Amino acid sequence: MPRKPVTHLAEQHPSAHRGVEAISVVSNRAFPRHAHDQFGMGVMAFGAHRTWSPIGTVEAEAGDVVTINPAEMHDGVPIGGEVRGWRMLFFDPHIVAAEIDGEPSRMAQIAHPVLRDPLLRTWFDRLFAQMTAAQPDRLALEETLLRTLMLAFGRHGTPSRNRVRPLAGGKPNITMALKRLDDAPEEAITLGELAALSGASRFQLLRGFVRELGITPYAYLLQRRVRAARQLLAAGRSPAHAAAETGFADQSHMTRHLGRTFGVSPSRWLRMLAV
Repeated sequence: MPRKPVTHLAEQHPSAHRGVEAISVVSNRAFPRHAHDQFGMGVMAFGAHRTWSPIGTVEAEAGDVVTINPAEMHDGVPIGGEVRGWRMLFFDPHIVAAEIDGEPSRMAQIAHPVLRDPLLRTWFDRLFAQMTAAQPDRLALEETLLRTLMLAFGRHGTPSRNRVRPLAGGKPNITMALKRLDDAPEEAITLGELAALSGASRFQLLRGFVRELGITPYAYLLQRRVRAARQLLAAGRSPAHAAAETGFADQSHMTRHLGRTFGVSPSRWLRMLAV
């Protein structure tokens, strides 16, 4: 059977609210496992895809609300290789904290990556339209933002859980290895050094890492570098400097991984931030 042609159209929209990114995607491309520094919420417009998540593999179809917690590993594979489309808003964590701070329904995470909640979908659609409007009404936008986040966390929020739990029964505790990768992703390190931090063999570490996070230590390191580079680019660092400061071999290496992970090239993303 001939392979389906690759379709990938991603648009980074100008956002009316600082700290919120808006993107729409039409694609049959598979995304590798990665994480974001922000909360993500979106709606599947058509088609369907399958996603690996910390709670297991889930599927989302047209009309479903999809969510991503900060630093939560996930991927995205089109079901049957068919084109699917979705719209996403990414909220800096301080935006979410400011909106739901002090409320009884405040929760730290969204419990499930796929939600079948027609009311939340309606409010998200309204928020996306206002967030990407050329001249939004600020009061209406602020009210919709608050109501959407309160609805999401009030209905589907859960207290924060540790991302990595100590493993029992002789299995390696990868907490220290993970901390090392989080603290200095720009620095080179070997599998043996990470294993020593975990008190395990290299094979035990590799197996434990994949079991807990769904990716290998090197793939996790690349994701940390990608996210760090994106932060430096947003802060005004040049692509060459961002690549050097985050441990990439060169600018093209960084650009390739940013585009593969987020679906939008760094140059297009930066243009939208400047609007």
